[in-house]
Amino acid sequence: QLQVVESGGGLVQYGGSLRLSCTSSGFTLDYYAIGWFRQAPGKEREGVSCISASGSVTDYADSVKGRFTIFRDKGKNAVYLQMNSLKPEDTGVYFCAVAYTPYGHRIVGYVWNSYDRWGQGTQVTVSS
Repeated sequence: QLQVVESGGGLVQYGGSLRLSCTSSGFTLDYYAIGWFRQAPGKEREGVSCISASGSVTDYADSVKGRFTIFRDKGKNAVYLQMNSLKPEDTGVYFCAVAYTPYGHRIVGYVWNSYDRWGQGTQVTVSS
């Protein structure tokens, strides 16, 4: 089965931290750029962060800059989103999306149809 799977969501208090993981089965992420998106109830899906296939280039939405860090561990075939200083407005379902690319230093951005596969999502809830 070719799957993208997110994990690490949960309930955390204001100011707390979570680390989300994105992994794949049936293929490796070595040649895939990665994007993290989130969707809050009643709101549209929005881009949060993205990283190039090599891991050398990253980008963050203005709302999470300075608080979130995206990085990848090729040895574990995983991409992580470290979320610190969490706020209630960070609450939502977080999705990992992958996009095949032979260009290791190029990020894809936040256009939904630029990505090939999506995970099922993991719930993040930040209490006030």
